[in-house]
Amino acid sequence: MRILVAEDDQPLAEFLKDRLQQEHFTVEVVSDGLEARRRAESQLFDLLILDLGLPGESGLGVLQHIRERKPDLPVLIVTGDTPVDARVRGLDAGADDYLGKPFSFAELAARVRALLRRASRPVSTHLQVEDLELDRVERKVQRAGRPIELTPKEFALLEFLMQHAGQPVSRALFVEQVWGMKGETLTNVVDVYINYVRHKVDEGFPRHLIRTVRGVGYQIGESS
Repeated sequence: MRILVAEDDQPLAEFLKDRLQQEHFTVEVVSDGLEARRRAESQLFDLLILDLGLPGESGLGVLQHIRERKPDLPVLIVTGDTPVDARVRGLDAGADDYLGKPFSFAELAARVRALLRRASRPVSTHLQVEDLELDRVERKVQRAGRPIELTPKEFALLEFLMQHAGQPVSRALFVEQVWGMKGETLTNVVDVYINYVRHKVDEGFPRHLIRTVRGVGYQIGESS
């Protein structure tokens, strides 16, 4: 699952990115309200962690714009502005939850998982292709009941591939959605990571699920 962190405190932002990636989430970080709004509106994210005190545009302004365009995107407000009225304003503007600074990462991670579980969007938290299963909230993968250990980037790549099961996915789309970048600069890296995932998912099984689509990219599962 993809999380957008809008936080202008750079050490905290990097801490959240590193720890959330350890939890196998794909994370993008922005430090400006206008950029947060642009990213949230133009890209697909499963959750937004939003600081109210952003430069460029306030967190409340960002939240109000996002709610008009993406009413189902879960939003967790994280801010040092802890008075009750600030919390009420954020919740009234459409935030799903609120966490005051300082906070423990364990509590933030628990709130993130809770928001993802109860999200009302028609997005499955459990993906399955034949005997391969992926739990998007608990960040677990297994095949035929056997656990598969993946790095955060491998998990994100497999998750995106399984979301498009039965369809060829281009290298450029992997770069955009998994690495959060544009263009063709990382297409060789995609090939490397696909090989890592293939080794873990297919090796030792008589049927290989991930295949190369010549001239396009990669596909998992049979074509629909």
